[in-house]
Amino acid sequence: MSGEIPPPMSGTCSCFLIGHMYIFGGYDDMGQTNQLYRVNLLDGDYRWKNVKAESGSPPSPRDKLCCWVVNNRVTYFGGYGHKTLDDIMDDKSFVVDTASLEQNVGWGWNNEVHVFDTTLASWREPQSSGRAPAPRAAHAGATLGHKGYVYGGRVLETAPSDIHCLDLESWTWSEIVPTSTVPGGRSWHSLTALSDNTLFLFGGLNVDCKPMSDRWVLDVDTKTWREFDHPNNNKPRLWHTASQAKDSDVVVFGGSCDYVLLGGTYESLTGHSNDALVFQTQPYPLFRICVDCIAKNVNNFKMLQNQLPSLPRKLLEAVQRRTSRII
Repeated sequence: MSGEIPPPMSGTCSCFLIGHMYIFGGYDDMGQTNQLYRVNLLDGDYRWKNVKAESGSPPSPRDKLCCWVVNNRVTYFGGYGHKTLDDIMDDKSFVVDTASLEQNVGWGWNNEVHVFDTTLASWREPQSSGRAPAPRAAHAGATLGHKGYVYGGRVLETAPSDIHCLDLESWTWSEIVPTSTVPGGRSWHSLTALSDNTLFLFGGLNVDCKPMSDRWVLDVDTKTWREFDHPNNNKPRLWHTASQAKDSDVVVFGGSCDYVLLGGTYESLTGHSNDALVFQTQPYPLFRICVDCIAKNVNNFKMLQNQLPSLPRKLLEAVQRRTSRII
């Protein structure tokens, strides 16, 4: 990669919009940052640019936040960062971490909402209504339609298990009160959109700093959580990423399988993961089942290889794509 390459950071917030990946905030050698970068992932050049706003002011420096993408706008929520003590005086959107106070600077958690318009290159802080979530960081967010959802996170020594929704057109907050058993509170988990009305929750770190491997699906219409068994129960993850794939699969990649940061220092690096976990969230269509079956066995049975040309064209092309990746 070339251009204005971002420094090595943790706790950044990323999203994909119109061919570009945007990253905002994070923690580098100088502390939290409020810089915004983007890179075109489709032109083959992979040149980074430090995006400067033409109007408005960016949020204060922060990391461990989330974002939602709607209509060429990126809406950022929450995070952990620092402000001057004058700026946080009587500020109900900011909870001060008293263990991190300095002479004129305070660190803490916030529940602020900031919007970056990629078309106008402008920042703004919309006025929202309704009951906003408490300030937090290390939470997870997902977008369904024109609504942004946020679950869990951490503030002080607590890890709430609440889920909130922000209408990204009317800027109205609402809390979803589940009608069923709810997942335990956590931070550093992932929340992924599955359909127009369902969200997928996986992993994270509970309030006792124990890595988790449970998976849940929330129906936002009926307000019900459902927990599912899966073959990866012995593979907890935190600090990972998750994305929806074909046929409503969810692919989890990276992160750590244990809490490597203990007592403020890295006690172990053995927990970092570079494998991908694939979660099936619904029955596969017959076409997918056929492709999977043929692709897994085509090299083991000569009879299948001889019969491949007889397959319907669409099925044959799908099998050829799968087998070429396997080879």
